Formats: sequence, structure tokens, C-alpha cells
Amino acid sequence: MTEILVLYYSRYGNVADMARHVARGVESVRSCRALIRTVPAVPATGGGVADNVPEQGPPFVTKDDLVRCAGLALGSPTRFGNMAAPLKYFLDGTGDIWLSNKLAGKPAAVFTSTSSLHGGQESTLLSMMLPLLHHGMVIMGVPYSEPALLSTRSGGTPYGASHVAGIENDIRITDEEKRICMTLGTRLAELALKLKG
Repeated sequence: MTEILVLYYSRYGNVADMARHVARGVESVRSCRALIRTVPAVPATGGGVADNVPEQGPPFVTKDDLVRCAGLALGSPTRFGNMAAPLKYFLDGTGDIWLSNKLAGKPAAVFTSTSSLHGGQESTLLSMMLPLLHHGMVIMGVPYSEPALLSTRSGGTPYGASHVAGIENDIRITDEEKRICMTLGTRLAELALKLKG
């Protein structure tokens, strides 16, 4: 089985919901399997991460998960137009993987959730791409051949999947947003298979 890592941080559950739809897209591709992982929160006082074991949801990611995967889908809520600190904290600790070029040539995609339509979706997606480019990964997005990208009235960008959660984080993912997430996962898995040869 070709394993695609779906790695995310989610505070209110919206990015976690997107991750599940990305994973469904991955697993719609024959011989591909999604490995869903998250990262621990970073305490506001600084000084490392929170608990070693999540209270609920998927396990925390390990560096081995990252090295072993054939492709990576990376998800984060928007924090001032940037990825959330817990995800950045994890990525900042992957210098040894970067030195060994273990992610070079693998495909990657990104997804995000914002409170408002103009809350920095595209800048967050771009910020998430930067460390992946430094790792030598092959970045892919969502083409306009996906009809939901043209019909959505909420989230969805060619840079990656996105969701508008509302100021109270209570707007559920729309059908178009689900479709874009699944398309992202499917395309990522298909590209991983092609790059594996």
C-alpha cells in the first residue's frame, strides 16, 4: 500500500473534518492508504509542546511517519494569515530530515480553515508550502477542472482546499468544500503513485 500522510492541527475541529475528507480522497485511489496524524498544542507560555498522548482523535505524528510517507497533505487553521504555531513548531524540528533529503521528490498539498472569507486562506496555504519547498517536495493544488472550485461560495482555492468556519467556528463544511478536499486527496495519491513509478 502507498501511504499518504494527512497531517494537521485543529483547534475547533474544522481542519480535522477537512483532513477526514482529504483522507477519503486518498483512499478512493486503489492501493493508497491515508495515515491521519496531528500535532500537539504549543502552550501559550512557550517551552515545548503539551501532552505526549492526545486526549482524542488521531495519534501525534512522528518523524518516522513523515519519512515513510509517499506523499503529504498538510492542514492548519489560519493564524494572522499564517499556519498555526503547533504545526510550524513540528516542521521547525525536521532539520535532520531536510539534511538527509528524505522528503525530496515526494508530492505535497495543503489545506486550511479560516473564520472569514477574507481571513488569509491563500496566504496561509502559501506559508505552509514554504517549508515543503525547502524539503524539495513537489507542491500541487486543485485545478479548475474541479467544478466545485468554480461553484463554491465559501472556501476553495487553486492553492489547496479551504473552508470558511465563521467567527464562532460553527459553520460546517459545505458540499463544495468537501468535494475540493476529496479532489485534493485523490490528486495527491495519484501523483504519489506516478512519482513512485
